[in-house]
Amino acid sequence: MGGIPPDPAEGGGLMQAITEFFEKNPELWKVASLLISIAVTGLIVWLLLRLSRKVFTQIRLKKKNINVQFTEKIVRFLVIFMAVMWVVMSNDLTKSFGQTLFQSTTVIAAVAGFAAQSVLSDLICGVMISATKPFDIGDRISLENGASGIVTDITLRHVVLRGIDTQMFIVPNSKVNAQYVKNMSYHTTIRSVDFRFKVAYTSDPEFAREVIRNAIIESPYSVPGRAYAPSTELEYAKIYFLSFGESSLEMGTTAYYEPTTPTEVFKDDINTRVKKALEDNHIEIPYNYLNVVVDQKEGA
Repeated sequence: MGGIPPDPAEGGGLMQAITEFFEKNPELWKVASLLISIAVTGLIVWLLLRLSRKVFTQIRLKKKNINVQFTEKIVRFLVIFMAVMWVVMSNDLTKSFGQTLFQSTTVIAAVAGFAAQSVLSDLICGVMISATKPFDIGDRISLENGASGIVTDITLRHVVLRGIDTQMFIVPNSKVNAQYVKNMSYHTTIRSVDFRFKVAYTSDPEFAREVIRNAIIESPYSVPGRAYAPSTELEYAKIYFLSFGESSLEMGTTAYYEPTTPTEVFKDDINTRVKKALEDNHIEIPYNYLNVVVDQKEGA
């Protein structure tokens, strides 16, 4: 596209004038050809991205998982990257710059080593997450740094988690890949939450177990989610006496709920029901308090 356009057919007065103009101003023709190349390539990229979006939308309707999300982002990136390379390398004005940029090992090494180090790290970690699938789209996960939510997207650089209400956690892929990940939805359609309840030392553990379990079963949000061998029928989780605390007995269990129920709503309902059930059954919920003794000296 960097050459002078051919002569027009006989009788094309306007085309002849344009041709003569560009023959006298070859640099202007280079600029014009660059603009034309950008316009045509931009149109092709737009069409390809629209086609890609439709194809991946159809795929997601059948199989919505993290691999599809990440592959779509890779395809879009490659389409745009290849388009930019084509425009740069096909025009006389930018060809020398493109050759320096894409063929010089020194430039590539410098860019990769300094400007793109974190980007490359996130990209590689994104590929690893997509391949090993420690979590999937729609899973509720909790990260070691405290971020917790439902996985809604994965891009070339980060994982998106939806937290409470409008909170969104944007976590770089390299950070996710390096952290301990707790997945409450791993290979199951039912989600779960771990609960810890403290009761006084004077409480009967067996009675406390029964009260807590009944409160969880009565919740309209809780569902059976665990099978105890040899049975294969799903049941509500057992209540366990976990430890002796400094001032209480610690009871623990796992409660299950459907993915359509917001986790915060489920936690709120279970905690409220258990507290009321313990109080109604006269089971003390201990808490730390401080006695302050004031020594009033004589004559003070």
